[in-house]
Amino acid sequence: MSTLEITAPVTGAQSEILSKEALDFLSKLSAKFEPRRQELLERRRVRQREIDAGKFPDFLPETASIREKEWTVAPIPEDLQDRRVEITGPVDRKMVINALNSGANVFMADFEDANSPTWHNNIDGQVNVRDAVNGTIEYTSPEGKRYKLNDRIAVLLVRPRGWHLVEKHVLQNGKPISGSLFDFGLYFFHNHRRPYFYLPKLESHLEARLWNDVFNFAQDSLGVPRGTIRATVLIETILAAFEMDEILYELREHSAGLNCGRWDYIFSFIKKFRNFPQFVLPDRSQVTMDRAFLKAYVDLLIKTCHRRGIHAMGGMAAQVPIKNDPVANEQALEKVRQDKLREVHAGHDGTWVAHPGLVPVAKEIFDVHMKGPNQISRKREEVRITQKELLEVPTGEITEAGLRWNIDVGLQYLEAWLKGVGCVPIYNLMEDAATAEICRAQVWQWVKHGKFSADLVRKIVDEHPGTAAELYKQMMTGEDFEEFLTLPAYNYID
Repeated sequence: MSTLEITAPVTGAQSEILSKEALDFLSKLSAKFEPRRQELLERRRVRQREIDAGKFPDFLPETASIREKEWTVAPIPEDLQDRRVEITGPVDRKMVINALNSGANVFMADFEDANSPTWHNNIDGQVNVRDAVNGTIEYTSPEGKRYKLNDRIAVLLVRPRGWHLVEKHVLQNGKPISGSLFDFGLYFFHNHRRPYFYLPKLESHLEARLWNDVFNFAQDSLGVPRGTIRATVLIETILAAFEMDEILYELREHSAGLNCGRWDYIFSFIKKFRNFPQFVLPDRSQVTMDRAFLKAYVDLLIKTCHRRGIHAMGGMAAQVPIKNDPVANEQALEKVRQDKLREVHAGHDGTWVAHPGLVPVAKEIFDVHMKGPNQISRKREEVRITQKELLEVPTGEITEAGLRWNIDVGLQYLEAWLKGVGCVPIYNLMEDAATAEICRAQVWQWVKHGKFSADLVRKIVDEHPGTAAELYKQMMTGEDFEEFLTLPAYNYID
């Protein structure tokens, strides 16, 4: 008997997703793992207090033996050997079809940063990925255009929400259940023939251990052999960067490698060191992947993955094709080419794009410079990264133009998110929640350390009245720093 209470309407195909058996499975997952999730979230709060007191992250002495020993993760499944181009996007029906048909090797269907977590987005998304796995997904647009799958499609991976988020419409003992367990549990229950995942926003190897235990419990519960699930971890927090070996070790039966989640990584860097003037970053346009703490983390991630026999995935090209301006379009594509050249030469085994129009551009670069299915044989043994390099701040200017850009872009994104849209083209870039997080964190940091006044920020925001503006203004000028934008914003949807 399920102990879960659903507080939202369930219609049509949604009831197939939320079957009694699926809810029983979710209930067991939640009952078993919720206490540990809470412990780990409390551990994050304790760690932040330690950083605030001046105890900066470093490689853990207690896990030195894991870093020093030679070991590898489980062998790579055949359909994940070649991941040279991965496309990401939200879980709406048309997007799922277009992404699977895009020519990319992998599609990451995103229940996290590219998805505004309205009840219908989440449940309809589960219907859509189930139909994709079954090969039955079709869509007809309001104009009558029909969409269906090609004969050859990308391999599907799913990104559930992070450990810090909840699903407020599903209660256990009167409390919302974990968004991570909800998204993972429903997908795995209905699609355990294709259980490939991306795991977001981990802050320690203990959080990876929790995922590994969830995987084992889920596989055992449904009679699926252990090791069937494969998961790529996004290294998008500064704390996880110091525990990459340990994270791979915890997931070694289930690992599909690590990914450089660059926007969230910059956000995490600002957030964790927000109280220290020496960590103030310049305008976002100057915080590039070839410099300082970002270059160090890329090199360490590639070295770590290849030493352990698994993929090191590159970051997102967020550009979208500019249809009415050939000159601007070519300039944008050239930026993508240079970014992908940097990644393939560094040793990445694949990269991310946000738009089907960029798949051929990224693929061409990797086809020319990566002749095999991956370059895991490139061990990057010359790389020596220390704490100092992982914490190095890039030099650059802080300008009022940068301030206004942050406020403008972040606000446009939040307005769309509150209306249920989590993947938004803004100034020819496809933005998701990580963008809004960097924007508001930078502004908060600049105000905190006297680069701009809170009054100037309020004045700029007040040119855009509405709920999003009030919420964003508070987050950029408030005394306390909100850990995640999506936590208070979630109260304003549904």
